[in-house]
Amino acid sequence: MRIVTTPMCESILKYAGIEDYVVNKFPDEGDGDLAILLSESKTPLISLKIKLNTFKQIRNSIKIVSNFSDSGKLSNKDVDDIFRDYDVAMKYLNTSNDLDIKVKVYSNFLKDIVEDMGFIVDDVDFDYVVFPDYLKNEVVEKDNLVEIPSHSSVSKNPIERTELRYSILEDII
Repeated sequence: MRIVTTPMCESILKYAGIEDYVVNKFPDEGDGDLAILLSESKTPLISLKIKLNTFKQIRNSIKIVSNFSDSGKLSNKDVDDIFRDYDVAMKYLNTSNDLDIKVKVYSNFLKDIVEDMGFIVDDVDFDYVVFPDYLKNEVVEKDNLVEIPSHSSVSKNPIERTELRYSILEDII
């Protein structure tokens, strides 16, 4: 089976032990038999859509993708070992938090993150406004703004990207 992936998902394939794949920002039928890409991506290929917004989603995606590896599915311990050098990831992978901080969120990928961190999502009575950098001009609120870098301005490595985003949000805890 020929696998194709996008640059934003390539690290997941590497973590999962897949060595033979093609990277294409816009996969099509000529690239492979199966596309592994972000959940919001579109392709005419049969595809496995993965989410990489939270550490838990990344861990789950690595497990699922490892099913396509020649060496077989990774164990839970193998997957968890991938995160051992990432302090913020280790903090959120195995715990759940309940924060008494309400946030208005301007995108779905950030909603996943703030909910995972334990914030309360509230569009009316909120303490902070969290938005991706690409929506900066659409934010109408003026106070307590938290701008989060989007895909185009962060590491392609999903764990590093998520560490940065969580770290920014930890500053308001």
